[in-house]
Amino acid sequence: MDNIHVTGIRAYGYTGYLPEERVLGQWFEVDLSIEVDLSVSGASDAIEDTIDYRRAIEFVKHRIQNERFALVEKLATAIAEDILTLDRVRSVRVRLSKPAAPIPDFGGKITIDITRSI
Repeated sequence: MDNIHVTGIRAYGYTGYLPEERVLGQWFEVDLSIEVDLSVSGASDAIEDTIDYRRAIEFVKHRIQNERFALVEKLATAIAEDILTLDRVRSVRVRLSKPAAPIPDFGGKITIDITRSI
């Protein structure tokens, strides 16, 4: 199956377990792998035969900027559910990262990686 990869989507949002995360916010990064049959659009050269990945980016940014969940797992699931509403999408892999998780003495990032299908 074919995939469209959209990487490096960044948005500021208010999801997090700690109360201050939901008040002060933080940056999130999202990478998507969207499974879609590209054989028709590859032959037709018509955008209506594929997905408009600008919509996928809008969905991600909207969820991050406008939702306040306690868990990033819930945010990643909500993003996946939105992407699955796009025509022609069969499955989506969402990799959602918190590049500056508020954990003492930890300089890495936390990433949730889920795959959902219709």
